[in-house]
Amino acid sequence: MAAGSYNFTLEQGTTFSREITVQESGSAMSLTGYTGRMQMRSTHNSSTIALTFTVAVSNAAQGKLQVTATATQTSAVEEGMYVYDLEIESGGGTITRLMEGNVTVTPEVTR
Repeated sequence: MAAGSYNFTLEQGTTFSREITVQESGSAMSLTGYTGRMQMRSTHNSSTIALTFTVAVSNAAQGKLQVTATATQTSAVEEGMYVYDLEIESGGGTITRLMEGNVTVTPEVTR
């Protein structure tokens, strides 16, 4: 399965929360035994992580992942353009990239 491409905007100083349903052959993929991870960096080659999102399997049978970052975490990210990817890992160690793309961080005015 090739990773999907999805670009999004992250607003500085706000709580980020998205539910993602993983599908395989048109049906929800069972995520029993899987863990997820997602990081954002300024470039693909950067050794510095701009933000590590929390990724939790919220409903394994329905293939649902919950991706979150707190308002404190998003406040710490500087305005600009970043790259990210979202991966899952099976209990047996197989890693699959689900999504990748660009993140535009917009500045917070109200503090």
